[in-house]
Formats: sequence, structure tokens, C-alpha cells
Amino acid sequence: MTTYITERIAINPDICNGRPIIRGMRITVQTVLEFLFAGTPQEELLHQYPMLEPEDIEACQPFAIQLMEQHYVIQNIKNVA
Repeated sequence: MTTYITERIAINPDICNGRPIIRGMRITVQTVLEFLFAGTPQEELLHQYPMLEPEDIEACQPFAIQLMEQHYVIQNIKNVA
């Protein structure tokens, strides 16, 4: 079952191991962000993934920022040698 977090970003445990995806497709938010952070122009990303819409790409950055606003606690991590 697909659950929409925003209008364009969803999670479905059966698609991409439950990672946030674009509109139920098998394109993760992480994939889009990795391309953008690597310097790929939006036009190139739209060319490589023709099913994406500009609004899909634009939805990824605010979503990532929203995730980073969460509070995280790291508990007793042991150094692994």
C-alpha cells in the first residue's frame, strides 16, 4: 500500500525497500538528490527519467530539509576495529 507523505513523495514497503519514492514510481528521492548534488542539471535529469516532472524534482529538496528537522539520538555506538 502506497502512503503519500506529500503530494509527490510516497512510501510503499514493496517498492525500493520502503524508501521515499516519487509518486509511486521506482525512483527514490535519494536518487534524485544524488543527481542534483552531483551537479546534474534538472533538464538532464528530466531527459534521463522522462516520467519525472519538474515538480517532482522540486519536491525532493524541501522533503530532505523536513527530514533533517527531526531530532536524532545516537546511542552508545562502539568503535568497530
